[in-house]
Amino acid sequence: MGITLKSVSYSYQGKYQTVRAVDDVSYDFEPGKVYAIVGKSGSGKTTLLSLMAGLDLPVEGEILVDGRSTREWDRNLMRRDAVSVIYQNYNLFPLLTVQENIQYPLSLKKLPKGEALTLTKEARARVELPEHYDRRLPKHLSGGEQQRVAIARTLAQGCKIILADEPTGNLDSANTRNIVEILCSLAHDDGCTVIIVTHDTAVAEQSDVVIQMKDGSICL
Repeated sequence: MGITLKSVSYSYQGKYQTVRAVDDVSYDFEPGKVYAIVGKSGSGKTTLLSLMAGLDLPVEGEILVDGRSTREWDRNLMRRDAVSVIYQNYNLFPLLTVQENIQYPLSLKKLPKGEALTLTKEARARVELPEHYDRRLPKHLSGGEQQRVAIARTLAQGCKIILADEPTGNLDSANTRNIVEILCSLAHDDGCTVIIVTHDTAVAEQSDVVIQMKDGSICL
């Protein structure tokens, strides 16, 4: 399951002018690879990622997720079943335990309790968090541990397209390396399409493909 961009553009109204945040971008993201999107602040990286996540629609062009335009998808279902987003600030529910956070998207899918619990425990083990973490709240975890929980939630969800917005921005070098290794494993071992927006050169160096953005466009 991949993502194809066809002449995608997006504009928004700034304080004094219309800003063309994404400008005529075409690209084919293939399964089994890790892509790093790099560029200066304001180059359009995060806007492009948001469009691929279906958080908004392009004003021009099309984004195809598994061959289907985001204009045709129910975009809430798309983010539930096809595309998962990992954020810099983890986006965990503060009053839910580790197990409950990982299991949350499975409750939305209304999976049987036993199946959901099995998937949750498998995902938690995959990111190398011990079983006794299941009942901890996010505030009792380090930044690296919270990001592992966020990735475990993605694993349990079963989406084959993973979008990550500065997933290592709050982490030290050791945790950064571990998180990127997990994301690479999802691409290389599980056949996922992994797309990471990052300012971190260490993340880009571990990726299969580095895409440079400037002024809303991809620099080839």
